[in-house]
Amino acid sequence: MTATERPAPDHIPAPVQAAAPAPRRNGGIGLGGAFTIAQRAIVGTPLRSVLTALGVIIGVAAVVALTAIGQGSTAGVTKNLESLGTNLLTVQSARGGGGGSLVRAGPRQTVTVKDAEALAAAFADRVAGVAPTVNSSVQAKVGSANTQASVLGTWPAYETVRNSPVETGAYFTDADNRSRKRVAVIGHQVLTDLWGEDATPEQAIGQKVRLGSVSFTVTGVLPDKGNSGFGNANSQVLVPLGTYLQRFARTNSAGGDPTVSSVYLQAVSADDLTALQADVTELLSTRHKQTDPDNLDFQVQNQADSLASLNSVTTTLTLLVGAIAGISLLVGGIGIMNIMLVSVTERTREIGVRKALGAKPRDILTQFLVEASLLSISGGVIGILLGVGVAYLGNLAGIAPVFSPAPMIVAFLFSALVGVFFGYYPAARAARLDPVDSLRYE
Repeated sequence: MTATERPAPDHIPAPVQAAAPAPRRNGGIGLGGAFTIAQRAIVGTPLRSVLTALGVIIGVAAVVALTAIGQGSTAGVTKNLESLGTNLLTVQSARGGGGGSLVRAGPRQTVTVKDAEALAAAFADRVAGVAPTVNSSVQAKVGSANTQASVLGTWPAYETVRNSPVETGAYFTDADNRSRKRVAVIGHQVLTDLWGEDATPEQAIGQKVRLGSVSFTVTGVLPDKGNSGFGNANSQVLVPLGTYLQRFARTNSAGGDPTVSSVYLQAVSADDLTALQADVTELLSTRHKQTDPDNLDFQVQNQADSLASLNSVTTTLTLLVGAIAGISLLVGGIGIMNIMLVSVTERTREIGVRKALGAKPRDILTQFLVEASLLSISGGVIGILLGVGVAYLGNLAGIAPVFSPAPMIVAFLFSALVGVFFGYYPAARAARLDPVDSLRYE
């Protein structure tokens, strides 16, 4: 064997394996690490964090609270309107004056009892009931007890047209109205004022009550309707219209025809309400010899139109509240941007160290952007909780809040966008810092 000859190797060495990728250095911490750093920064300075997010908190709380209270108020008014009757048309004098016949001064009433009779006859197949009303305030007495009551003269159809059934007893009848019988249905407050707080309706049924100087027999008692709504129904005393006109309204007439404050018509179908309104207007225009539709001496109001107007006003107010809250969120976003700029300056050396360990500009950008977003999102959550609490305070004013998810979601998303938008500039500024200069920063 020569020196140049080499023995065959006993085994073939294993090929050198490719080196494993170097682990990411500590500077690149990823999204999870950025979230952890942001969380520590926020928790570490709680007071500054709360003050930074205060604008967002107030803005979101304002949206949630005011929207809930507004919707609750609308629901309450709508319920009150519907409790006064559905599919309702109201005919009144266009010259105003809701007072009763005992009012000697003021605008002249133009809607009469004969108008009501004509409407009931002309639209008998399209209305469930017609109820003219006229009212005045008198003193009601039982023995030594007395109270101020609103006496309302009407037809028996008032019970269904205005959704006002008795709790105990019975309404007066058409026969009572024609014979001008002195019978009355009293409200709940009139009952307690005259018979005591613990009085039951049965105690008043069949008893005498003096309305002014006239004695009436109580035939029915209305249920407690609360003090909200349009007028206090608990203070009402309902009597037959014929009796009212004879006893309280001897001088109330327009050309010999007694006038009334209002005439309520309940349409059989809600779909017919608009057409019925037009036909009622046409009939009364003919009766009143009115030729100018823009200058009628009466007006016919549609309940659906009133609800639509209410909803329109509510929508406008909601948009106004949203705009105000949006301004608050904008101010809150500017506050976040200012604090984040200060934070970037304070943590310049930290940024330099991270970059020296291998962090790239996008890592720094992510870190500060996550911190700004976390601030605004936390502010949004706190704002929602605060808004719910404030909305429940509306109960103290008798307004039950109504919460819907849409305003909360919109306010929360907007607050998150505010954090991203206003946090981007400080984050980008931090990402652009030179690592050498940052490490030298004192």
